[in-house]
Amino acid sequence: MSDTALTDVERIKAESRHLRGTLTESLEDPVTGAIAADDTQLSKFHGIYQQDDRDERSERKRARLEPAYSFMIRARVPAGVCTPEQWLNMDRVANRFANGTIRLTTRQAFQLHGVIKRHLKASIAGINAAMMDTIAACGDVNRNVMAPVLPALSRVHREVQADAERLSDHLTPATRAYHEIWLDGEKLDTPEPEPIYGDTYLPRKFKTAFVVPPQNDVDIYAQDMGFVAIVEDGVLSGYNVTAGGGMGMAHGEIATYPRLADVLGFVPRDALLPVAEAIVTTQRDHGDRTNRKHARLKYTIEDRGLPWFRQEVEARSGVAFSEPAAFSFAGNGDVYGWQRDDAGDWHYILYIENGRVVDLGERQLMTGLRRIAEVHTGEFRLTPNQNLAISNVSDADKASVQALLDDHGIDNDTQASALRLNAMACVALPTCGLAMAESERYLPDLVTQLEAELEAVGLGDEAITIRMTGCPNGCARPYIAEIGLVGKAPGRYNLYLGAGFAGDRLGAAVLDNADEAEIVATLVPLFRRFADEREPGEHFGDYLVRVGIVREVSAGREFHQGAAA
Repeated sequence: MSDTALTDVERIKAESRHLRGTLTESLEDPVTGAIAADDTQLSKFHGIYQQDDRDERSERKRARLEPAYSFMIRARVPAGVCTPEQWLNMDRVANRFANGTIRLTTRQAFQLHGVIKRHLKASIAGINAAMMDTIAACGDVNRNVMAPVLPALSRVHREVQADAERLSDHLTPATRAYHEIWLDGEKLDTPEPEPIYGDTYLPRKFKTAFVVPPQNDVDIYAQDMGFVAIVEDGVLSGYNVTAGGGMGMAHGEIATYPRLADVLGFVPRDALLPVAEAIVTTQRDHGDRTNRKHARLKYTIEDRGLPWFRQEVEARSGVAFSEPAAFSFAGNGDVYGWQRDDAGDWHYILYIENGRVVDLGERQLMTGLRRIAEVHTGEFRLTPNQNLAISNVSDADKASVQALLDDHGIDNDTQASALRLNAMACVALPTCGLAMAESERYLPDLVTQLEAELEAVGLGDEAITIRMTGCPNGCARPYIAEIGLVGKAPGRYNLYLGAGFAGDRLGAAVLDNADEAEIVATLVPLFRRFADEREPGEHFGDYLVRVGIVREVSAGREFHQGAAA
C-alpha cells in the first residue's frame, strides 16, 4: 500500500463502531427520504443501497423536490438454496413494501426494489422472519457465497453446497450492529471484536464461489476466491483454489480492467476454512485502501505477483498447496428443464428473463411461482444466471408442478431461443445510480433483433452467451460473454467479442461508444461468416479468435490493447 491518504470510505468504516454509524438516527429523520451521506456507505454492509428513480429525477429537480429516494434490499441466499416458505415470505415482503417484483441476481441472491425509508426496518424484519438475512449481501466484506446448480444433482453437489454454506457462516461479519438496528436487538456499549475483518473490514467487495466441473455456471474465474471441486472415484477429495478474478473497471482508465482468476493449487477438503480465511486476511492486510478503483484482490495479486500471494496464504493458513488437479469446463450457462438426480428426485430449471419475477401478460411468473411454492415440499435454487431451479420434486409431484408451469404460461418451451436462454443483464436504469445506459429494460429488444438474424443464417438453435450492463462495473459479467455490451452513455455501448463459452477467456474490444445500428451492423456479418466457416461443435467466441477477427485475451493487463486483428 502506498503512503497516499486513505479513502473517505475507510474513515467512515473506522468511525462506524463496526457498521453502526448513525443509521438509527437516519431512519428516524422525517425530513428526508434519504439517509445521511456516511450512512449510505454503511447501509451497504447491511444489504441496502440508496437509490432514486432516475426517470423522475429531472422533473422533480425542476419542481424543487428532492429525488424520489427509495432503497434496494439484497437478501443473502448462501449456495442459492431457499425453502418454499422463504420464497413465499419474500413474495409477501415484495408486494407489501417493495415494487411488487422480485429480482434474482447473478450471485444467487434476492433483490427487492422500490422500498421507501419508512418501510426499510419492517422489510428487513420481514425477511429475517423466515430465517433469511441481508447482512454482508453488499459492502466491503465477503458477499453471498455461490455454489453450482445441477446439471445433475449428486452427492458431490450436495457436499459442495454444504461447504459453501459452512464457509458463508465462517466469513459472516461478527458485528451485532445488524441485529441492533433492524431487529431491535440488545445494544452493546462496546463494539464486539471482528476476528476476521478487523475494524475497517476489507478494502473492497469480495466474492466467493464453488463449482463442480464440467459446468462453470458460477463463472469461477470472475470471483475473488473460488473452489473447483475435484472428484476422485466418485468422492470429493478437495478443491483447486482460485484467486484474483473480478469484472469491474472504469471507462477510459487503463489501470483498471477485468481479470480472470489464477489457480493457486489443490487443497484437501478439510483445509477449506483455514485457506479461505488466509486469502481474506491477506487481502485485508495488503489490499489498497487509498484508491477504491485499485482495491480489489485482483490488483493485489497483479501488483505483488502470484508466487508472493501463494506463499503468504500458505504461511497464514499452515496449509501447503499441491499441484492443481486436472479439470475442464464445457459451458457457463444453465441446463434447462427437467433433470433427475442420483437420489431419484426431479429438478426443473426455469428460465426467468434477466431474473425479474413479475406477472406480464400471459406469462404469470410471480403468481405461478407463488402457487408452486404453496404446494412444493422440496427446495428452490437460485442460479448464477438469474434463473430458478424448482428442486427435489418427487415422482408423485412432478406432473402437478408441470401443470402449474403450463397453467401460468411459464414453461420454458414457450419462452425463448438459445440466444435468449444465454442472455443476462444488470438492473441499470432507472434505479441504479451508476448506470450510464439501459440494460434490463433494453437487452430483450436487442435479443429479438439478433434472434431474427441468427435464424436467417440457420443458427437459431445456436447457444451464444450475450450479456449487457449499464456501466463498466460488470455485475452481469459481460467481459466473459461471447457478446459483451457495456453501457457508455444513453443508447451507446462498448462491444466486446470472443470470450470463451465456458467463461475461461476475456472478450476483446471491438466497438467503442456504439449505438444499436452499429452493433447490429457489426454482428450480422459475423453471424453469416460463423454459419459458413465454423468447425464442427465450435462456439462463436472460439471461432472469432481462431480466424483472427478478434485477438485472444487471457490476462486482464492485456484487456485494453488493440481490438481487431
